[in-house]
Amino acid sequence: MTDTHQGYNPQHHVGGGMHSGGMFGGGMYGGQQQHQQDYTSPRAHQAVKAATAATAGGSLLVLSGLTLAGTVIALTIATPLLVIFSPVLVPAAITVFLLATGFLTSGGFGVAAVTVLSWIYKYATGGHPPGADSLDQARDKLGYKAREMKGRAEQATGMGHHGRADM
Repeated sequence: MTDTHQGYNPQHHVGGGMHSGGMFGGGMYGGQQQHQQDYTSPRAHQAVKAATAATAGGSLLVLSGLTLAGTVIALTIATPLLVIFSPVLVPAAITVFLLATGFLTSGGFGVAAVTVLSWIYKYATGGHPPGADSLDQARDKLGYKAREMKGRAEQATGMGHHGRADM
């Protein structure tokens, strides 16, 4: 009886037992995964990857070539118009650029101001906005240094606690 079970390996067991795809075999797809791994070689996988990369790369290269050709054709057609209208277009482009820059800068400063005011409001009303701990630590350090400098100044001028008692 021990002779028949000596070389038994549940992974090589063919049948419908618990080891081939049942409860302990990786679910209902356990047998398919083992079957798929047997026929897939690393070289075939690399070949598929290379073919996919070549196809995608070639397609993108063709699209970039078409885009370049379209840009050159459009520039060739538009150049005479740009030369004719340049006395009007250049100042108009500069004006539009300055206006857009001004509006974007103004909007950015407005957003920054609202953000700062909102943070200050939260901090002043007892909220805990991000960075409040750092501000509290800096305030405590500054207060400590101020008291330390005041003490040093009193010692340097000789107006310590003893000098005040004489006055």
